[in-house]
Amino acid sequence: MPGFMVNSNIMAFNTDRHLGNTSRRLGTNLERLSSGLRINRGADDPSGLQVSEGLRAEIRSLVVGTRNAEQGTNMIQTAEGALNEVSAILIRMRELAMQSASSTVSDQNREAINAESVQLITEIDRIANGTQYNEQTLLRGFGNVVSTDPTASTALQSTTTGLIDVKVTGAESGTYTFIDVGPTDNQITLGNGVATQTIDIGPALDNDGAGGVVATGSAIVANFDRLGVTLTLSGTRPASLSDPATDGYRDGELGGRSIVVEGGTGGSIQVGSENRAVDRIELTINDLRATGPTLSLGGMSLSALEAARSAISTIDLAIDTIAQIRSDLGAQQNRLGTTIRKNNVAVENMTASESGIRDADVTEEVTDFTKNQILTQSGTALLAQANAAPQNFLSLLQ
Repeated sequence: MPGFMVNSNIMAFNTDRHLGNTSRRLGTNLERLSSGLRINRGADDPSGLQVSEGLRAEIRSLVVGTRNAEQGTNMIQTAEGALNEVSAILIRMRELAMQSASSTVSDQNREAINAESVQLITEIDRIANGTQYNEQTLLRGFGNVVSTDPTASTALQSTTTGLIDVKVTGAESGTYTFIDVGPTDNQITLGNGVATQTIDIGPALDNDGAGGVVATGSAIVANFDRLGVTLTLSGTRPASLSDPATDGYRDGELGGRSIVVEGGTGGSIQVGSENRAVDRIELTINDLRATGPTLSLGGMSLSALEAARSAISTIDLAIDTIAQIRSDLGAQQNRLGTTIRKNNVAVENMTASESGIRDADVTEEVTDFTKNQILTQSGTALLAQANAAPQNFLSLLQ
């Protein structure tokens, strides 16, 4: 039969230990219920904290990316609204050119017509110089552009390569070099020394026995989406008309050639959460001053009959150019709208995942809190009983 010990109250020690554990759990319940978080420090769930912090960073980044896309949409609408007025001015200039090109008006009338035309050209320049968004001029050259110097961008020698157009959709500035082995692999590789992408254009090529060529009278688009570069390759004419190697793209002709993307002012909208070309939408707007290289209206005159007739085709080209640029801006705006919707869905789902890891389950915590509260109250009462138990041993001394 065990003896009675007064110096060491084992029952009190045991009850106190359980009461301490219950008190710590009760403190955790109170902390989680007051903060709403299951993980308040790394010790609560080390792996869960790491995952949830990564999700939090990505969620916040996507929210900012959505805001950037919304602001990008506003910027595009600013530019497109200005170009709408430029288009209206060009249509008025064409009316004036048509009027001046007729023998029903005199030279004196043409001088008055030309005076209005000069004022309209000046107004186009003023619009181009004055259209700004957040202190950035939009219509005087905006965004990265491909150098049109054929000695730098050697791939643009279209008479020998068949490359007739290059669009920058997300490319950083630098030199992009082609690896195009040919004549039958039907693949093109493009790289800038940092990233490289290979695309297969075989289905778009005809094989004439000497290598793949773009079909006669057609063109194909080669989209290097990871680099942010899109190429348009022209079709070849029949060999009976000319040497097909000098009229359009033939597999292997771009090998060793390059394009140079020059850095411009602005033009990059960060819509994704990473530092990748696919997480940016590049916006490129040419210099659209009337006296600039794109519209080339600076030397136009309506003061003479023949000059007015020549001006009609010049103005037509300018109208087509503005319409194409407005179309491109509209497409970019639609892309931004798609990006906003995609980001919102991603934020919603990642927030749900982060919440499942980080947030406290209130129902579970309240249930556990109630249990621990009862255990704390009962443990406190029992500790008092355990501390009083040695006093019963005094009866042995009577």
